[in-house]
Amino acid sequence: MMTRRQLAMVIALFLCTLLLWEAVCRLGAVPNYVLPSPSEVFAALVRGLASGMYLRHGAVTLLETLLGFVIGTGLGLLLGTLIATYRYVDMLMYPYIIMFQSMPKVALAPIFALWLGLGMQSKVFSAAIICFFPLMVNTIAGLRSADEDRVSLMLSLGASPWQVFRHLRLPGALPFVIAGLELAVVLSLIGVIVAEFVGAEAGLGTLIQTMSFNMDVAGQFSVLLLLSVIGLVLNRLIKMLRRRVLFWDPSEKARRATPSV
Repeated sequence: MMTRRQLAMVIALFLCTLLLWEAVCRLGAVPNYVLPSPSEVFAALVRGLASGMYLRHGAVTLLETLLGFVIGTGLGLLLGTLIATYRYVDMLMYPYIIMFQSMPKVALAPIFALWLGLGMQSKVFSAAIICFFPLMVNTIAGLRSADEDRVSLMLSLGASPWQVFRHLRLPGALPFVIAGLELAVVLSLIGVIVAEFVGAEAGLGTLIQTMSFNMDVAGQFSVLLLLSVIGLVLNRLIKMLRRRVLFWDPSEKARRATPSV
């Protein structure tokens, strides 16, 4: 948990950065068609929100991000569990997954648009693909991190493989899984924006493309600001989930014990 002093330092640094940015733009050191001032960006943000345009396109991007995140992480968790548990699944599937993951997702986005069209499906699929691999790898690493001596002890006491998984492997893997979720939720947003750049009917990525054609640099920066806020909110939601699920974890206990000043 961030202390009051740390929060004040973060806010002060942010305000100083904005003031310096505004001063540089006001003095004419940088043309506004290259770098608009914070006041211009804020004005563009207010106009976009007041007209409802940002809310409409932002809702589409957010929905695509959440759907892709749920599908991608669900598949990553499932396949990661199978690979970590069954040796033959690891032998058969993992090399092909690595090969597919090595392909650049930007190059795959036009193919997804060709297969699934310019609607929501291609954006959701792109987000799911890009956030699938981090969670799968973290799930495998977490499930395989269990102490083998403890596993042997539970088996010698008559525990079934399911009981070993439920009471030993899964709790030990949860910190890895939550860390994978923190990474995957941001990657899913990036995957949606990349897919919207390729072609879409609505979304913040499409809005950035349109503003680029119209040379509306302040508008582009305002959309980027909105995207950063969405990413921050999604990350905070995962951190809230972490505090609720990993209340027993030593690192989480230490974080809770940090006094606020």
